[in-house]
Amino acid sequence: MQKFLTALLSVFITFASSVLSAKPTDNILDYASTKDIRDINPHLYSGEMAAQNMVFEPLVMNTEQGVVPHLATSWEISDDNKTYTFHLRRHVTFSDGEPFNAHAVKRNFEAVLANYQRHAWLELVRQIDQVNVIDDDTIQLKLKTPYYPTLIELGLTRPFRFISPRAFIDGKTENGVTDYAGTGPWILAEHRKNQFARFTPNPSYWGEKPSLSAVIWHVIPDRQTILLALQKGDIQLIFGADGDMLDMAGFEALNTEREFIGKLSAPTASRTLILNTTRPITADPQVRRALAHAVNKKAVAEGVFNGTESIAESLMAKEVPYCNIEVATYAFSPQKSAELLDAAGWRLSSGKLIREKEGKPLSLLLSYNINNAAEKDIAELLQADFKQIGVDLQILGEEKQAFLARQKSGRFDLQYALSWGKPYDPASFVSSFRIPAHADYQAQKGLPKKAQIDRMINQLLITPNESKRQTLYTDVFRYLAEQSVYIPLTYSRTKALYHRSLQGVDFNVSQYEIPFEKMSFHSNTP
Repeated sequence: MQKFLTALLSVFITFASSVLSAKPTDNILDYASTKDIRDINPHLYSGEMAAQNMVFEPLVMNTEQGVVPHLATSWEISDDNKTYTFHLRRHVTFSDGEPFNAHAVKRNFEAVLANYQRHAWLELVRQIDQVNVIDDDTIQLKLKTPYYPTLIELGLTRPFRFISPRAFIDGKTENGVTDYAGTGPWILAEHRKNQFARFTPNPSYWGEKPSLSAVIWHVIPDRQTILLALQKGDIQLIFGADGDMLDMAGFEALNTEREFIGKLSAPTASRTLILNTTRPITADPQVRRALAHAVNKKAVAEGVFNGTESIAESLMAKEVPYCNIEVATYAFSPQKSAELLDAAGWRLSSGKLIREKEGKPLSLLLSYNINNAAEKDIAELLQADFKQIGVDLQILGEEKQAFLARQKSGRFDLQYALSWGKPYDPASFVSSFRIPAHADYQAQKGLPKKAQIDRMINQLLITPNESKRQTLYTDVFRYLAEQSVYIPLTYSRTKALYHRSLQGVDFNVSQYEIPFEKMSFHSNTP
């Protein structure tokens, strides 16, 4: 299928050669996404994070070099690690003219805390005890206990970014805002739902202003249509962290052409399958281990991602903080899978293709996001792998919202999952294990030590002792690996495909952000 698609794309490229050299004359970048930006209120979660990152800014920024100043120019941390005092950047205004100062910061923090239940997945929300204005340029956070990822979580795309208090509704943001007024380099000038959004430079931006005169965010639900739009010159950039926007076949087909450049980020997150410990069949750890041994990860890495992603043997890559540890791994071995299933009472009778136990077939449900090319391809490979060991894998493609609803409800045997990547991993990621809104929580509910795991997570997040924190992380990840709750597949990479006239295309630490403000066009293309 991939070879066919590659050939097809090459034909389109040949016929479109007359328009490939088209470059924007108005300095406008046309970008396409399968998704509308939706509500970009930074204190909520329904909007696209890349759009939120364009308009709204944090106190500090996460970079490859660590946490650096942003709207806060400096800070002090008390000896007991419970008080953070931030000195704010002066002469900053929101795009509606409202001054950015300590009073605006306090109101934003209070708006987030007022919607506590919605933000409870993030431990920092639980830990903030007081927000105090020292003076116009100084804000102080007091925590209940020391919390080591405080600065990292303040730099996340949401919820601790700042919107003009003038846009609040009744002093809050949980029920929406009247205007998307931020301090960032872009303003949302126009938005037509499910059609496009137009972002223009913020004329009052305090920092270096974007070189582009505008970014048009086009909504094109179909990935192949997006590729054709790039080929015709209607857009100049495709950018995506997973398979929603760009599959490897399309990426490689265009990357070989002179008019386009393809770029891959360093590994950002972990692609996994998550096994539901509360379902009748996958509740058995022997079955889960058998399934782990049945997955040909090499075929996934090479067949789906054309060798651009490395095989994942553990839930977290060893380069992730606190994750350079030895955990149980499950090498590809259909024979071992068969032995474990036999031991678990799932036998393959003569003349049959599917194992049975007490007259019931070994049939499982894997759901995936139907708009994600990678997930569909992985599901089909898994279906073939499992068939070899006598397991009937039913695969169900669903629209994203239905897929997410299934996650939250726990109505799945297996489901595709992606860790949150930098800078969320591992702290924010494991923090979410305790919250019923995620597939991780639902899948882990049947573990004998689920309550103990949650207590360890509670403890590791607030312990100031580095050695003790490492021990707790090690215990959590080793237990999850031993129980085979996750089947790691590959370590994902963000992809960018763009016209050669566009320069400055790069990646932020977070896979969910797109640094449009660094991009520009040059007139002479080699």
